[in-house]
Amino acid sequence: MVKLGRPPKGIVMNAKRWLLCVVVAAGCDMQKQVEATGSKVIGKTTDKIEKFDPNAPNQKVSDGSFTYTDPITGPLNAYGPALERSFVPLINHDIAAFHALEGRYPKDYDEFMEKIIKANDRKLPVLPGSKKWAYDAKKHELIVVEDLTPPQEKK
Repeated sequence: MVKLGRPPKGIVMNAKRWLLCVVVAAGCDMQKQVEATGSKVIGKTTDKIEKFDPNAPNQKVSDGSFTYTDPITGPLNAYGPALERSFVPLINHDIAAFHALEGRYPKDYDEFMEKIIKANDRKLPVLPGSKKWAYDAKKHELIVVEDLTPPQEKK
C-alpha cells in the first residue's frame, strides 16, 4: 500500500506560480480586448436612457444572455449581461413603485426620466459595445437595445 501525503513544497509553489501567471495573463488579455474595442466603460456611470423606438432599423432588444466560449475573455463577455440583469429589475421596480403610489405608469418618456431616474438620482453603468439603455413607454419598462449597424456604416 502506498501512503499518500502532501506533495513536496516545490511542486505546490510551482503550481501556485503557474496559476498566478495564468490569472495575470488573463487579466492583461481582458484589458487589451477592452482597449482594442474602445470600451473603457468599467466603473463609469450614466443617466442617459434613450426613448425606445420599436421601428428603428438595425437594433435588437437584448435578452441578457451571453455565450461563454473562452475562459480568458468569458468574464469580459459576461460584464454587460451581468449589468443588465442587475439594473433592469432595479429600474423596473422603481416603475412599479411609481405605479403603486400614483395609480398609473409614467405617461411618457419625459415623465419617466423626471419622476423615476432624476427623482431617485439613478445612475446606470455604461454598457459595453453598442448596447444602450432604453425606456419602452408602451410596456413601461427599461430595456437594453443593441445597435447592429456595421461599424463602417456608423460614421
